[in-house]
Amino acid sequence: MGDRLSSYRAVYWLMFLGLAVLVIFVQLLPISLVTGGWAGPDVLLAITMAWGLRRPDYLPPLLAGAVMLMADLILQRPPGLWAALVVLALELLRARNQIWRDLPFLLEWGVISVVMAAVVLLYWLVLAVFFVVQPAIGLYLIQLISTILVYPPVVLISATVLGVRKVAPGQVDALGHRL
Repeated sequence: MGDRLSSYRAVYWLMFLGLAVLVIFVQLLPISLVTGGWAGPDVLLAITMAWGLRRPDYLPPLLAGAVMLMADLILQRPPGLWAALVVLALELLRARNQIWRDLPFLLEWGVISVVMAAVVLLYWLVLAVFFVVQPAIGLYLIQLISTILVYPPVVLISATVLGVRKVAPGQVDALGHRL
């Protein structure tokens, strides 16, 4: 019975990994879906936050960190900083999972928006402190706003197509353990 539960979670781990690879692949394509000085949304961050808040058991911190580190290396960002900040944000959300599971969607969206803003601002601040050449803060803020706006469609697709729904109060797994 325990093997069935582990393999069920492993399916979601592989699904997240596949989505991450697809998102990174699309980001590497030599086409620009955004014109001018606008930055597109960080869909990988939106997926990670949605899965991490709604079903933390489907997204272990080690997997999230490895995927974000892979994205750092492939997208030529400073390796490890973005990954560390996202994992810290996920652990903050995971530690208060009992509180978040009862929130209506608009409040959940607000909480995620604040967490994403904190991650982006900390990222910019650390890079600024170490004098790393980076785009202006305005570009980061535009990307943050577009990521916040893409969060509801990500949650909708995750819930309806992929089955990543919030844990209901009192819900148990196949072994009878509370989630």
